[in-house]
Amino acid sequence: MDVLLQLAVGIGLSAAAGFRILIPFLVMSMAAQGGYLRLAPEMAWISSQEATIAFGVAAALEVLIYFIPVVDNFMDLIEVPAAAIAGTILTATVTSDLDPWLRWSLAAVAGGTVAGGTGALTGMTRLASTAVAGPVGNAAVGSAELASSGILSILAIAVPILALIVILVIAFLGFRQVKRRLR
Repeated sequence: MDVLLQLAVGIGLSAAAGFRILIPFLVMSMAAQGGYLRLAPEMAWISSQEATIAFGVAAALEVLIYFIPVVDNFMDLIEVPAAAIAGTILTATVTSDLDPWLRWSLAAVAGGTVAGGTGALTGMTRLASTAVAGPVGNAAVGSAELASSGILSILAIAVPILALIVILVIAFLGFRQVKRRLR
């Protein structure tokens, strides 16, 4: 059961990385420092004070970049593959009880796919908001993505099963939105 909970935490953090790549790393670092999350031994550096500061600065820069019109749409091109990589790392970092080959395979399939899929859906939402409302719409979408990433990161660590339910709801709504646009 412990492995399933670790996988749920990893998938939750990965989904959060689809909204903002660095927020889940910051939350994971703080949670590991506080003793609320156990990391794989080779990734223990993430819980260091230096890493937390670095993640905090990098996350702040990422948030600011997404509030700059045009730059935010360019960042969406980079975000999907970067989110998939981040999702893989996040999931592998918290599933330390598995054999390394299985851990990284599951992390790539589950964490990478969830993060990349979430990133792709948010990118499509951003493009639609640019077309409809311009920079004002992008600011609203950027704020919603920031809040979603933070809340989902915390939820993934505190109540992983609830985080999975939220992810399923987001996926359902996202696929429904895509289906409507294709009609």
